[in-house]
Amino acid sequence: MGSAAARWSELQSGRGVPAEILAQAPVSPWGHNPADFTAPDVPADTPSRAAGLALLGASGTVTDVGCGGGDAAFALVGPMTYATGVDSQQDMLDLFEAGAAVRGVPVRTVLGPWPDVAGEVGTADVVVSHHVLHNVVDLPRFLDALTAAAGRGVVVEMLSEHPMAWLDPLWARFHGLRRPEPATVDDAVAVLRELGVEPEVTRWERERSAPHAPEWVTRRLCLPPEREPEVAAALGTVPPRTRTAATLVWRP
Repeated sequence: MGSAAARWSELQSGRGVPAEILAQAPVSPWGHNPADFTAPDVPADTPSRAAGLALLGASGTVTDVGCGGGDAAFALVGPMTYATGVDSQQDMLDLFEAGAAVRGVPVRTVLGPWPDVAGEVGTADVVVSHHVLHNVVDLPRFLDALTAAAGRGVVVEMLSEHPMAWLDPLWARFHGLRRPEPATVDDAVAVLRELGVEPEVTRWERERSAPHAPEWVTRRLCLPPEREPEVAAALGTVPPRTRTAATLVWRP
């Protein structure tokens, strides 16, 4: 493991929830509500969409790793002839299939974590993966599998830093937990370079807001529902969740 990969692994491992805090959580802080991941009817005109369309050209197939509701893949409707959605949550894959049916796009889905299911997924012309890297600890294995699955290129979208870093002051306030610095886009690019990949990097501001309601934050902090008013008050003291994003593009 190179130094950049080791740094990424160390920073990501430090974002976990200690067992003693997790044991007190009334409900699991993990998982995502599919309602928060429904793809918009009209895709946002982002650098990630432009990069995917450029790689597809007149037509091509797409694999969407960590597809959620299909935001990344469905932004490529038109030249995209077929899509494979990969996700660890079946309800996300159900949402992906429903979105494909509305758009008249032929798709298939594969349930399981990437890259464990990469062999079942196979290859596509373009591989997209939006807002997944910050869920990964072993980044070289994840990235190598993305590259191997792409015939023409890979498009990754991620926030400038770990998407939960904005909650660090609240972890300190409610649990006395001091978080390490968050992994960033620059850290991901450094890992790619260790793998011999020089990505094209475009930094931009994301319009779509990620979940940040008090109820959602209370669950993420492993606190019971009756602490929600305290959390709501505390949210007013921390900087808002970042919308600064980056698109990373590379070719096999």
